[in-house]
This record gives sequence, C-alpha cells and structure tokens, in this order.
Amino acid sequence: MHELSIVLGIVDIAEKETKKAGKKRVDLIELEIGALSGVELSSLEFVWPNAVEGTVLEGAKREIHFIKAVGYCMECDLEYPMEFVYDNCPKCEGFMKSIIKGKELRVKALEVS
Repeated sequence: MHELSIVLGIVDIAEKETKKAGKKRVDLIELEIGALSGVELSSLEFVWPNAVEGTVLEGAKREIHFIKAVGYCMECDLEYPMEFVYDNCPKCEGFMKSIIKGKELRVKALEVS
C-alpha cells in the first residue's frame, strides 16, 4: 500500500511549510489527485488518520480535488477523456498519445494557524 508513503510525504511538506510560515498547525489542506496518478482514494482515506496523528495535519480539514484524465492523440489531434492509461483514441483508435491531465498528485494549498 503506497498510499501510506504518499501521506507521509504530504505530512513532510505540510510540516516544512508550516515551519516556514512560523505557525504551529494546519487548519485546511487542499490536494489535487489525478485519475491516473495511481492513488486509491479509499486507501488514502484509510491510512490518513493514523499517518497524521501527532503532526501538524492532525485535525486539519482535508479537501481533495479529483482531476479527470484527458489525453491528446498525436495521430489525429483529438483531445479526449481517458479512464485508463492505455486507452486508445476514440476517433482513430490510435495509441500514440500524451496525457494532458490526470497524473497530478500535489498539495495545492495549506491554511495554517
């Protein structure tokens, strides 16, 4: 379950940024997680309470912005929604694509006090 290491990485970011701001705790954390990021949201929710216990994120409100995946077909120039990394183009059925959105995994914002 790599979600635990992801949450621990988020805790590390939050602690560094809170310290930089000269504050003691995080009131709100906003995360952006893409559909193709490989993060299982249910697993993330499961490990979160134990992983943030005793850290600046304990008790913080969490907002997750889920980003749908979008691909760009390099054969016919079509932008199209994706569900899986290996989805082919719905127009030409080609597999030459770039993923425009959906692989994000970032801390978007922190509110500290």
